[in-house]
Amino acid sequence: MDTENYIEIRDEKDSVFNCGPIDYSIYNMTKREKVLYILAAGAFLFALGFIFYQNIIVSLIITPISLLYPKIRTKEIINKRLDELNLQFKDLLYSISSSLASGKALETSFRESLKELSIIYPNEETFIIKEVLYITKRLDMNDQIENILMDFAERSDLEDIRSFANVLQTCNKRGGNVIEIIRNTSNVINDKIEVKQEITTILAQKKFEQKVLNFMPVGLILFLSVTQKDYMKPVFSTLIGRVVMTFAIILIIVGYNISKKIMDIKI
Repeated sequence: MDTENYIEIRDEKDSVFNCGPIDYSIYNMTKREKVLYILAAGAFLFALGFIFYQNIIVSLIITPISLLYPKIRTKEIINKRLDELNLQFKDLLYSISSSLASGKALETSFRESLKELSIIYPNEETFIIKEVLYITKRLDMNDQIENILMDFAERSDLEDIRSFANVLQTCNKRGGNVIEIIRNTSNVINDKIEVKQEITTILAQKKFEQKVLNFMPVGLILFLSVTQKDYMKPVFSTLIGRVVMTFAIILIIVGYNISKKIMDIKI
């Protein structure tokens, strides 16, 4: 590695260390993000209310529910970050396994994995790049690798990372062929992550179909409202019609939540 690249990586490591490790269970939205998400959700709810009730006042009454959306969106962002980190951790394991197979020590494998990962993930803000920089920084401070990985596992709360950290900790306590055990564990975890990725790919089309089916009733009501105004007028102008529309909205929400849980397969 040339001097400029070495200095650049050292600067990155110092920056990451000074900023502190990432707690993946927490995501703090900026005020701008919150405002944008609230406005987007508010516009959606207003449009949805107007489609189902054809009444501006009712639509405005529904709109404040959008204030809850930032909390929902935060959970989605956290889950998305964890999924990305899990896939990136697979690439880290591949790199470590290759280094271990060539006879290098585990600490050295982590240090050298940064070169390969930087090619796969050129963006410095990639989670696994930040984590490897943080790991190597702590290794330079003579911290034990099992302690570093345990900290990583607790911050991410990902089963695969926790399993790897537990195996390493057990090996160091009880002895044995550490490199072989870690390499085998890495292969098992890699296979598991690949299976999960394949299932996610298979479900992608089904999730798209799920979204289409969930929005079909809304599209149908909008279509009838535009093309069959006289037919739909009692639904929007009578109390019974509005009760039916409210019940329809509830059914759509319930159906969306049920289909979402069905698609959420844990491995």
